[in-house]
Amino acid sequence: MAPGWVGVFLLAGVCGALEELQTHNVSQKCMKDINTFLWEINQDKPKEYAVLMYDAFGKMGSGVEGGNVNQPGLLQQCRSTAGPGFCGQYCQVFLKQGAVHYFVGVCVPDSCGEEDVKKLLLDGQLQLNLMSLVPPLPSILSNRSAQEMIMTHCLSNAPEPDASGVALLLFQLSLTDHSLSVDRSSSVQWCTSRRCVYGCLQAFSLQTTCRSVFSFSSSVTCGSYSSLNGIRVLSLLWIICGHSTQFPVINNLDNYKTWRKRVESSPIYIFTISGPVFLAVDTFLLLGGLLSARSLLKSIDKMIFPLLSFCPRIQPLHLFIMCLTISLISLVHWGPYWFPFMDTMMDCKTYWWANLLLISNLLPVHEICIPWTWYLSLDFQCYATTPLLVYFYRLKKSVFAVVVGGLLLMSTVASAVTTAHLHLPVFQPSTMTSENYVLYYYVKPYTRYGPFLLGILMGIDYPVYLLDQWQAALGWFCCLSLMASLVGFAYFLKETPAHPSLPHAVYQGLHRPVWALTVSWIILACEEGYGGFIKELLSFSFWVPVSNISFACYLIHPVFIILYNGLQETPIHYSDINFMYLFLGHLVLTLVVSCALTVLVENSSQDPLTWCLMWGPDLSFRCH
Repeated sequence: MAPGWVGVFLLAGVCGALEELQTHNVSQKCMKDINTFLWEINQDKPKEYAVLMYDAFGKMGSGVEGGNVNQPGLLQQCRSTAGPGFCGQYCQVFLKQGAVHYFVGVCVPDSCGEEDVKKLLLDGQLQLNLMSLVPPLPSILSNRSAQEMIMTHCLSNAPEPDASGVALLLFQLSLTDHSLSVDRSSSVQWCTSRRCVYGCLQAFSLQTTCRSVFSFSSSVTCGSYSSLNGIRVLSLLWIICGHSTQFPVINNLDNYKTWRKRVESSPIYIFTISGPVFLAVDTFLLLGGLLSARSLLKSIDKMIFPLLSFCPRIQPLHLFIMCLTISLISLVHWGPYWFPFMDTMMDCKTYWWANLLLISNLLPVHEICIPWTWYLSLDFQCYATTPLLVYFYRLKKSVFAVVVGGLLLMSTVASAVTTAHLHLPVFQPSTMTSENYVLYYYVKPYTRYGPFLLGILMGIDYPVYLLDQWQAALGWFCCLSLMASLVGFAYFLKETPAHPSLPHAVYQGLHRPVWALTVSWIILACEEGYGGFIKELLSFSFWVPVSNISFACYLIHPVFIILYNGLQETPIHYSDINFMYLFLGHLVLTLVVSCALTVLVENSSQDPLTWCLMWGPDLSFRCH
């Protein structure tokens, strides 16, 4: 059996291999095993192990014009082979030629390390067939100056869980009971009344927590804002749908170009990765500001500094998910598509403290431990400003108006200036490859503070006017028109500007506060009796239990998406029906596991002090 022209690699240079490999310090064992494999594969009837190893190599397939450039091969088949004195080891070779980035899976003896494979490639002992790409790309394997363009990564056949992963796993399993035993004695001194002590004990009751999670009635803290449950759940579904598309699009698709062309040209895909898809995050910021301000005004007579409550509200489940994810990294046998997430997740060993202090969004995005938790840091940083703004409001309303107006103006200008200075695009599929967009704009508090500030204004004080039927209809028309305009302008501005662009700067500066204003109208109209069927839809009791577990849903759903993508051995083909089923599958798993996490971790591990305070910075996810 000889390699065909469709093979991605050609194993050549058997003659003289010994001298060449020794010159470049390839290990003796690797050299011997490679020669054994080369000799066997060139026989008329090669042994089964050699056939399986060769068959496991990545090969160029159809659909290159549509973006099918990765060649993963067969990881499990490679690992299952056993030759004379060695086993098959799966390695990924990452190549960059011009604007094209791709990887090829190769199956080599497990005696070869990553540097050995790289040297074999550069010396021509292991060659990759590049002629199938369009346009044809020149071979870089014999070019010594191109070494930095080749990277190799080999996946161990029998990964041993590292000590840190096992320790974190043990920690997460004991988190609930241990944290309760530590906090139980210290929290009693905060709760002096019998009622509060009884509430502390109730916090540990599984029966009580289950009843609170699965209740169909809104909680007292939400007041009359019954429509918030529907808004919160629909925004959460929007985020999960966007992530279900975003994660496989990064590297798993075999028709990326087809997908991008379709979603960039149609607002129908606004609920996946198209246009300003993550405006749902700004909705959460608005709700967080509204409920934080209302809760603070109700709790201000208790004379307890409100920031003390952030740990029992956010951190138990946050840290549990962080430990769970790190443990999975150590224990799960990942596939060839795991590498985009590997380096990011492993940053937890270095930057875990940023998650603990809730400042992870201030780090470079590629250094954030568990990347999607950037929102928790942003939410807390915005939430920390609420007491000061409430103080200004109670001190003098004119001072409050000046401070709020100045902060809103500064946030808008900061967004516009950042966009113009760095030539940032608006959110489109191409934006996912723009590191500056995320690094300097998307996760920073100074560009995302506007919606939270508008939520504080709503929560502190808002004028109530009696509207007639036509005025209410005009308000709804303006609201829906603004929402449609925000979506539409994103398609007119989808190209990344090559120079400072005024339209891009104005859009980036205004579209998030304007979105928050439109959602504010929906809330006010529903609460003041102008919502009609929209209020009935958003106030439907079905939303309440889902709203109660929304915080856990947000934290756990990316884990399922990453698991699914990372365990794939072949690329995913994009079609609307495929992605719809992916979203529904991720959603069902998320809802089921989030119920358990909310009952067993979030509610059970909250410090009894929370029963005294009754509010915290995760109000954008839940009403307490």
